[in-house]
Amino acid sequence: MPSSALLDKAAKSKYMDLETFGITQAMYIWIDGSGESLRCKTRSLEKEPKDISDLPVWNFDGSSTGQAEGSNSDCFLKPCAMFNDPFRGAPNKLVLCEVLSYKMEAVETNHRQTCAGVMNQVKEDHPWFGMEQEYTLLDVDGHPFGWPKQGFPGPQGPYYCAVGTGNVYGREVVEAHYRACIYAGITISGTNAEVMPAQWEFQVGPCEGIKMGDHLWMARFLLHRVCEDFGVVASFDPKPMNGDWNGAGCHCNYSTEKMRLPGGFDEINNAVEKLSKRHNYHIQAYDPQGGKDNMRRLTGLHETSSIFDFSSGIANRQASIRIPRHVSC
Repeated sequence: MPSSALLDKAAKSKYMDLETFGITQAMYIWIDGSGESLRCKTRSLEKEPKDISDLPVWNFDGSSTGQAEGSNSDCFLKPCAMFNDPFRGAPNKLVLCEVLSYKMEAVETNHRQTCAGVMNQVKEDHPWFGMEQEYTLLDVDGHPFGWPKQGFPGPQGPYYCAVGTGNVYGREVVEAHYRACIYAGITISGTNAEVMPAQWEFQVGPCEGIKMGDHLWMARFLLHRVCEDFGVVASFDPKPMNGDWNGAGCHCNYSTEKMRLPGGFDEINNAVEKLSKRHNYHIQAYDPQGGKDNMRRLTGLHETSSIFDFSSGIANRQASIRIPRHVSC
C-alpha cells in the first residue's frame, strides 16, 4: 500500500491554518506525454492573480513527463484557465496550462491550442458541450473499491443511481469531489452511481467552446486529488473489469445554436450524416491509443455500440449517436 494512503490526513490541518502573509499559492496543472495523466507543481505569487494574464509562464523538466529529451529538457507551462483551490482555500489558485516546447510551440500532446483555434472559427455557431465522465473507484491494489477481495459482488442491476449500504460503493468520494468542483468554479451539473458497483459518473456543462475542455480536465484533476485524501484511486479505463460488467466512457452531448432553435432536428440529422462518414477517423482520435482502449469497451454489449459500425437512434443506448427523445419531438 502506498505510504500516502496511510498518512494521518487530519495532522495536516494545523499547518494549513498558518498565516501566509499575503502569499498566494498557484498550482500549475498540465497533461503529460501520455495524453491521459496529469501533473502539477506549485509556485508562490506575491499577490492574488485576478486574471489569467497575471500568471507568469513557468518551466519544467519535460524529459521526466515524456515531453522532451534529456539533452534539451525544458518545456514551458502557459496558463490558460484559472480556478479556485478547494484544498488550500482562498486566495490560492489552480491553473490549467498548455505545454510548449523550447521553441514556444505546442508539444505533441498539447491539443488544446488546435482545439481553441477551431472553436474560434465556429464561435458564431455557439457550440455547447456537456460531458458525462464515467470512472471507477479502485482500492490501492487495483481491485474495485468495496468488492470482495477473493470474489465479486452480486450481478449488475441494483447499483445504477442506487442508495443504501451494499448497493453504493464510495459515495464519500463523490460528494467531496462535487463540492470541490463547485468551489473551484467548474460548471459541474450532476453526478450519479453507474451500472457497475464502484463506478460513478459526473457531468460537466453545458459549456461553450474551449471552456468545455478546460472544465472537464480540471474536474478530472480534482477527482484524482480528492481520491488522495481518501486513499483510493480513480480510474478512467474504458473496461477496468473483464466479464459481464459495464465499461466506463465519457459521453459527449453537443449542439449548435441552430440545433437548439425550432426546426433544429433537421440540423441534427445533417450533423449525424457528416459524423457517419468519418467514423473510423473519430474512433482513432477518441483515446490516446488510437482506438485500442475503446475496442475493449465498444463491443455492442453492455449498453454500447460496436466500434466497427456507425449507428444513430432516438433513445438508443446501443447506438454511436443517441438522440434524446425529448429533442426529437
